[in-house]
Amino acid sequence: MTSPTLKRTGTMDIGNTFAALPDAFSTRLLPTPLAQPYLVCASPTAAALIHLDPAEFTTDNFIETFTGNRLPADSTPLAAVYSGHQFGVWAGQLGDGRAILLGDVPSVAGRMELQLKGAGPTPYSRGGDGRAVLRSSIREFLCSEAMAGLGIPTTRALCVTGSDQRAMREAPETTAVTTRMAPSFIRFGSFEHWYQKDRPDLLRALADHVIDQHYPQARADANPYAALLTSVTRRTAQMVAHWQAVGFMHGVMNTDNMSILGLTLDYGPFGFMDGFDPSHICNHTDQQGRYAYAMQPQIAHWNCYALGQALLPLIGTVEDTEAALANFKPDYDSMMAGLLQAKLGLTTVLPDDTALVDSLFAILQAGRVDFTLFFRRLGDLQTDRPDTDAPLRDLFIDRPAFDAWAAAYRQRLQQELRGDAERRLAMHAVNPKYVLRNHLAQVAIEKAQDRDFSEVARLLAILEKPFDDQPEFDNYAALPPDWASQLEVSCSS
Repeated sequence: MTSPTLKRTGTMDIGNTFAALPDAFSTRLLPTPLAQPYLVCASPTAAALIHLDPAEFTTDNFIETFTGNRLPADSTPLAAVYSGHQFGVWAGQLGDGRAILLGDVPSVAGRMELQLKGAGPTPYSRGGDGRAVLRSSIREFLCSEAMAGLGIPTTRALCVTGSDQRAMREAPETTAVTTRMAPSFIRFGSFEHWYQKDRPDLLRALADHVIDQHYPQARADANPYAALLTSVTRRTAQMVAHWQAVGFMHGVMNTDNMSILGLTLDYGPFGFMDGFDPSHICNHTDQQGRYAYAMQPQIAHWNCYALGQALLPLIGTVEDTEAALANFKPDYDSMMAGLLQAKLGLTTVLPDDTALVDSLFAILQAGRVDFTLFFRRLGDLQTDRPDTDAPLRDLFIDRPAFDAWAAAYRQRLQQELRGDAERRLAMHAVNPKYVLRNHLAQVAIEKAQDRDFSEVARLLAILEKPFDDQPEFDNYAALPPDWASQLEVSCSS
């Protein structure tokens, strides 16, 4: 099979399937031009998804198009309306306050929507300026691509363009536009919006659109809307299990930030776990800890219930809605158990495995042991050589506690058929060496603010292959420096 011909920006086959919905779903408007834009970063792997030629990245047409200064032919830009629960409280109407959908283009797996984040004010900006700043745009770009490298369902980021034009946050900051990609940016809150407005006709139109475009198998079900909720619930459970398995924290799991496709959506105050602490809160704005690491599965389930409430008029009965939502816990538990088995290098399941896992997380928590480093180094453990444990053992303050757990782990490994070399390869294929720690992003941001984008490009290249050893970049996999503990991210990030 031959590969599709690479396209130039000006020849993209752009449509807008979402625009076919009734006018009430969106407002059509043009992006607000940004002065003298320049390229900050771009992802060749994301471009490959839409058959876009990376040679385009440095062209004037690419930069102007993905800043919003020049529209692709046949595009119908729009901002979508939705509502949502924010921090568990109904917030009413929200919407794309600084994001404008250009349209959708062919990709390696169906149509892919292109959205400009930071492209100016919309009717849903709620007094905001509609702009994004460079620091948050770089964080979203890098994390979108890092999550894709980890194999976690996510929206993608094609590029970031910047400008010396400023927007006021806590202080004036340079602005930027991130081009995001996803099969759809429809959210749980998109359905809540029409449920709360008591518009079953528009609720049905949205559900039919999502089923026809993204869940066609649901149409054959006796109750297509219950089948839709089942699929979304299951995808969400599996996505959050993947988050937990790599120590990822979203930071702001409002229902308007939950994708109807089970994709990680809206990267703001996210974080990857350094020292393991299940109560860790990565979002400085989240004073009550609603979105702490250990809370994420529970909150995702709660959000699915909010979606179920919105879909109830279409599903018909509480019983059918509850049955769809009942898939969350077994799917999450099953996925999480499988991911943990793989992280520990186990190919079989034995009755005592739960106790082994529980005791591991207890000693990780007691010593605030680095989450990523521990699991990566665990792959190097030699079954018959406790004397080689130093790189792993040195992560613990309580060395006897580790020794006791390691002895139990070695006994468990004796019941496996594969040897150390095969197990090491398997464990390194699921336990990343590199994740986007906050201090790594901060260094890249500070350099970028001085117009040096080399560190963003370097991080992108590293994070696209997080499981590879890449020994020349060992310092990017080291324990975070002391100053990293002082970094804070919030909803303005």
